[in-house]
Amino acid sequence: MKAIRRFTVRTVLPEPIRPLVRLATNLRWSWHRPTRELFASLNPRKWEESEQDPVSFLGRVSREEFQALAADQSVVGRVRAAAEDLDRYLDEPRWYQGLGADAPAAIAYFSPEFGITEVLPQYSGGLGILAGDHLKAASDLGVPLIGVGLLYQAGYFKQSLSRDAWQQETYPVLDPDGLPLTLLREPSPDGNGRPLQITLPLPNGRRLLAHIWRADVGRVPLLLLDSNVPGNDDAARGVTDRLYGGGGDHRLQQELLLGMGGVKALRAYQRLTGTPAPEVFHTNEGHAGFLGIERIQELMSGDAALTFDEALAAGRASTVFTTHTPVPAGIDRFEIAQIQHFFQAGLAPAVPVDRILELGRENYANGNPAVFNMAVMGLRLAQRANGVAKLHGEVSRGMFSALWPGFDHSEVPITSVTNGVHVPTWVDSRISQLARKQFGPEAESQGRWDLAYNVPDADVWALRREMRSALVDDVRRRLRAAWKKRGAADAELRWTDSVLDPDVLTIGFARRVPTYKRLTLMLREPDRLKALLLHPEHPIQLVIAGKSHPADDAGKKMIQDLVRFTDDPEVRHRIAFLPNYDIAMARTLFPGCDVWLNNPLRPLEACGTSGMKAAINGSLNLSVMDGWWDEMYDGENGWAIPTANNDASPEERDDIEAAALYELLETQVAPRFYGSTVSDSAGAAGPSSSSTEKVPTHWVSMIKHTLTHLGPAVSADRMLHDYVNILYRPAAEAGRKAVADSYAQARSLAAWTAQVRAAWPMLHVEHVDSVGVSEDPQIGDTLQVNAYVALTTLTPDDVSVEVAYGRAEESDNLTDVTMMELQPKEDLGGGRHLFSGSLVIDRSGPFGYTVRVLPRHEALASKAELGLIVNA
Repeated sequence: MKAIRRFTVRTVLPEPIRPLVRLATNLRWSWHRPTRELFASLNPRKWEESEQDPVSFLGRVSREEFQALAADQSVVGRVRAAAEDLDRYLDEPRWYQGLGADAPAAIAYFSPEFGITEVLPQYSGGLGILAGDHLKAASDLGVPLIGVGLLYQAGYFKQSLSRDAWQQETYPVLDPDGLPLTLLREPSPDGNGRPLQITLPLPNGRRLLAHIWRADVGRVPLLLLDSNVPGNDDAARGVTDRLYGGGGDHRLQQELLLGMGGVKALRAYQRLTGTPAPEVFHTNEGHAGFLGIERIQELMSGDAALTFDEALAAGRASTVFTTHTPVPAGIDRFEIAQIQHFFQAGLAPAVPVDRILELGRENYANGNPAVFNMAVMGLRLAQRANGVAKLHGEVSRGMFSALWPGFDHSEVPITSVTNGVHVPTWVDSRISQLARKQFGPEAESQGRWDLAYNVPDADVWALRREMRSALVDDVRRRLRAAWKKRGAADAELRWTDSVLDPDVLTIGFARRVPTYKRLTLMLREPDRLKALLLHPEHPIQLVIAGKSHPADDAGKKMIQDLVRFTDDPEVRHRIAFLPNYDIAMARTLFPGCDVWLNNPLRPLEACGTSGMKAAINGSLNLSVMDGWWDEMYDGENGWAIPTANNDASPEERDDIEAAALYELLETQVAPRFYGSTVSDSAGAAGPSSSSTEKVPTHWVSMIKHTLTHLGPAVSADRMLHDYVNILYRPAAEAGRKAVADSYAQARSLAAWTAQVRAAWPMLHVEHVDSVGVSEDPQIGDTLQVNAYVALTTLTPDDVSVEVAYGRAEESDNLTDVTMMELQPKEDLGGGRHLFSGSLVIDRSGPFGYTVRVLPRHEALASKAELGLIVNA
């Protein structure tokens, strides 16, 4: 029989151990080892049956067991100590609290997905995992972040394979009451007030209602909006059905709910809890961009009664936009008419619909004016923007350069903050235990990665084998389960008991499977790969995982091709594809691999944090120079796969780069793993102190170098420091100035911007001359540059007139450019002005200069912000 209704009943614990509920519902347990160990100690068998989910675990323990635990004073004492430790973590000042009063009082962080733990499956890949790590690091550092997202009824899909190796998707429905979530309710004496609810109007008189669930990520509240609520029609209930499910109107409604509904949810949460209003709004990708429209709506309809331009200026000042997309195809784009249809329903009644449409319209060179681009809107609504690696910043500046015509790509106002990973989540507990044992708990808490050099080589090598063995056991278990789902009988699967070898060089490759990540590059020459797998002296073994988007048949075909290769009885003991890649699998996969492989088409990898997670576990990276690896590869932390010339065809490029990958594996990676070894037992401590095992000292030296130098560099703590100092604090300061004195600066900036835009088409540089250059110019000569500029209705205070000088190429293009501002010297009448300045010729060879004019205002974050420039 099947139930017609299903729900989760939460356990009521005896008073002495009631803090277990709070420990279970605060997701700090997902990265706090002592809390997990406490739950495991209460009933190890049920802890494993619950898949190490504290909420599920508490639901499995009987009332009698709880009564017995509550009568055990040692258990009560440990529960009390854990609860007190959580209280200290939540309340004590941390790094951020030492920054002073100018640090933002609260920061809202909007993202379409959050990967915090497999228990809360609200993520699909790197964007969500990054967002989860962002929240965790913010909690550890005391950054007052508030996360905002959607609660998907089925999360992302679970992946399995058919007998012929085709990806299959299932969407198990989640019960929010069985998750570590709390439904936000209106205050009431009994604590059972009606749920907080936000409303968005939809076309044809419909409406979209959503409840708000709260997840506690350490110190950080995460608000998740849920449309599966009474009062919605069936279509509205399905808006939050699944992550990235559907397209067209369905996707648009998800993004409207995330952005506009998310701001409404924040305001309701502020009212309920007294939390300070966010001073900074961070938009993680364009999916959440509509939050800017809701903020404009607030300012235009509230007491301030700002105009659209004034509200835009005020909102932009305190908004940060992060793009994760290195290709235009990765950006959500809607038909202008589609956006118009939804906003004419009254989503933002105070905001002129035509102004909303212009924010996302591709009204620039090579754009499509009939299309509404979510990333373009995100950039136009934020005064500060960033990519997620240095190379990705360069790519983004080029990709969006049409929004700033006339500027060099290097001047496009998109900076970069390289992603990081949350170390306590992703570093294997064996590494933490070794650090504590050898150097004490202070070394771990202080992030003393440099102490890796003090660990005996034999101990490092033994630890690597231990983690590799754990991966081998996990692969065998998962592979057997996957084959059973493909229809194999137990009698056919005895071979899975001997898959992989804990003493063989293990290479990992796991990520989403779009075509640009080239899952099957390793199959370019199947016989050559087979020879590597079966090499008699230095074999390799591969563990591969990844999901393709349900609508991406090309990605599914890549998975099928790879799995068919792994099914070959000749090699299947050396190469395995594991379905349903998720956080739980990753925690064993990253530590267990000796080498992490990444071979995307450069420069299409925005960052690629999986290699970072491998690195903090002592794995070496083998990667194309893309994403984070482009800036952090130093020759001793792994290997760089050479990239083909950009003139090569796609086929030639894959051939060249696959051949380079094979050669690296054959001549460098595998020989070094098995190659020159010496006995290293002197000075070793712990269980391996008497070991005479051969240790590959060069390989171990690379592990130590990787831990020491990449450990702090790839940490999410470093990333959060960068976000706070480079983006959040400046955005908060700009936001405060914009709203001070009844929005005086926002009002003046809007009026000034309108005046400048109206006058700009008439502004021009009439003439430039120079004085002081002899017939035989030499280094050290002084050159006076005079620029005669027609400003028409503008004043010299409204503009910056610059001379740009540097090496002049044969094409007259300037390189190695230096900028110097010219000063107003004379009002020539009729709106004409002379600007002048002197520069020192500081280089030999071809020398050139030019003059340009840009708008200038104290509230602008960059010279290029308005996209206006006049070149001589």
